[in-house]
Amino acid sequence: MKKLSGAYLVLLFGFLYAPLLVMIMISFNGGESTAHMTGVSLRWYREMFKDAATLQAFKNTLTLSVSAALVSTFLGTLAAVGIERMRSARLKALVMSITNIPMMNPDIVTGISLMLLFVFMAGLIGYTPVLSFWTLLIAHISFCLPYVILSVLPKLRQMDKSLPEAAMDLGCTPLQSFLRVELPFISPGILTGFIMAFTLSFDDFVISNFTSGAGFETLTIHIFAMIKKSVKPDIYALSTLIFAAVLLLLLVYDLLGGREEDMAV
Repeated sequence: MKKLSGAYLVLLFGFLYAPLLVMIMISFNGGESTAHMTGVSLRWYREMFKDAATLQAFKNTLTLSVSAALVSTFLGTLAAVGIERMRSARLKALVMSITNIPMMNPDIVTGISLMLLFVFMAGLIGYTPVLSFWTLLIAHISFCLPYVILSVLPKLRQMDKSLPEAAMDLGCTPLQSFLRVELPFISPGILTGFIMAFTLSFDDFVISNFTSGAGFETLTIHIFAMIKKSVKPDIYALSTLIFAAVLLLLLVYDLLGGREEDMAV
């Protein structure tokens, strides 16, 4: 039984990570083929830094993702605190149901509805161009917010409700109590929400494709446009670097989380 379980795990992880391993391997290919290795080389990593269009798309994506993650983390944290402090259980359940809609709604429906909303609002105020970086940012914030809220709420529910009250009894204002007592306690949930929002924004294609303007191209849209012709191998090099950066962030986050648990014990 143990051997069978081990074989199952090997097959499962192989299925999950084989595409990543192939991508990393091809990124070091000396030739242009994506099917055969003709030698190990850093050629495509050098070519990547010469591809101005791809680098610009990457910078655009990074700017968009960081901006969307910061704004959605700030608004989502405030929303989570407000939801947790609601006294009416029915109102809280209603708000949570509304919060979950963007996560359950298909991306194509969200993208089309947001595009129609932006076009309608632009027509009302007579603003052109309709779609731009700002419409894309608003769209990304809208679908990142629920994930931040659901990351912060569990930490608020784990916190002893008497701690903020004790801080106010000792002379803190409600704002000081939140900043000095509640905020440090829920900071792991806030960090998790930020990372999740950043990842979702960085990875999105469908909603971005409907809400972005001609002057702002994200990396996913840039790669999709390349697929119609052929994907350059330097994209594999860039994807490998992105994967390495994300893996490093996860390792650092796990390390910091482990230290926090040790300190708590």
